[in-house]
Amino acid sequence: MSVPRTILDPHDLNRAADDRYDSVADGGPALFRRCGRSGLQLPAISLGLWHNFGDDTPLATQRAILRRAFDLGVTHFDLANNYGPPYGAAEKNVGRILAEDFAPYRNELVISTKAGWDMWPGPYGFLGSRKYLLSSLDDSLQRMGLDYVDIFYSHRFDPHTPLEETMGALDAAVRSGKARYAGISSYGPERTREAAAILADLGTPLLLHQPSYSMLNRWVEDGLLDVLEDVGAGCIAFSPLAQGVLTGRYLNGVPEGSRAAADKSLDPQMIEDNLAHVRALNDLAQERGQTLAQMAVAWVLRDPRVTSALVGASSVAQLEDSLGALQNLSFSADELERIDSHAVDGHLNIWAGSSEA
Repeated sequence: MSVPRTILDPHDLNRAADDRYDSVADGGPALFRRCGRSGLQLPAISLGLWHNFGDDTPLATQRAILRRAFDLGVTHFDLANNYGPPYGAAEKNVGRILAEDFAPYRNELVISTKAGWDMWPGPYGFLGSRKYLLSSLDDSLQRMGLDYVDIFYSHRFDPHTPLEETMGALDAAVRSGKARYAGISSYGPERTREAAAILADLGTPLLLHQPSYSMLNRWVEDGLLDVLEDVGAGCIAFSPLAQGVLTGRYLNGVPEGSRAAADKSLDPQMIEDNLAHVRALNDLAQERGQTLAQMAVAWVLRDPRVTSALVGASSVAQLEDSLGALQNLSFSADELERIDSHAVDGHLNIWAGSSEA
């Protein structure tokens, strides 16, 4: 998006909030954290566009969420090639909003996208080959109307492609100027260390790993965070709300219109299996003066190795609730002990196939 920065009329409705770097969610500090040993900082809470930015959500709703996020200090928007529905729709919709609302602010934004899961039919439309990754990046840039993305990820580990080829494609994306940084998602500890070493040899350091991580899905604590610290990469945790399970939405079962009711990657039985723990965690959140969602996000951010928590939002109100986590990020030893007794594996890691490969 080759649009020069301009000074907007202060009465222009498209003008971003002047205090966007001073306040988050009713007066809290706009927190930024450094990605490992890189020079890039991300907001402690970033906005993920996996759901709610496809063609099944009104564009006005999407625009309101993105604009409010930026006004509250959220500078990082995360996409993937197949986010929708249909595949590619999220990138296309966000591209339109970026052009219409954010053109003067492109240099203040971190836009990321990924490739690895299925995107188009045939053998070249998924996994980790150079052909797929670089073709997908070209398509993503065209859909978003951008000259480059800030971070391009290998979205999953591919056991059928040499890791050197996959990392070589990320290196090529950066060297071509189509991406500023390289990242990986849902790689296990050993593969992450190998990927980081290959990228380091190529001269394109691994910036960021994006794993699933929540109080009900703690697999990253079994070695991955240690590896990321060793190699100097950051961690941006997706699904810190366990796909909505760690919100108040399911405390009394599965309501109509929810992700579980719509069978959107969330099995209602998983909710039933975890309900007792979720209710106990909700009680503790109330004692802390937080919603369950706020405590869940704050808990993920308790570890300084976690650069950012990646949250989704179906409305401005839901976004603001998640950002309210920044008002209280500290935990007492007693609170952490009580959380640990209920923060047990909830069998919610549907991406385990990639990290365990």
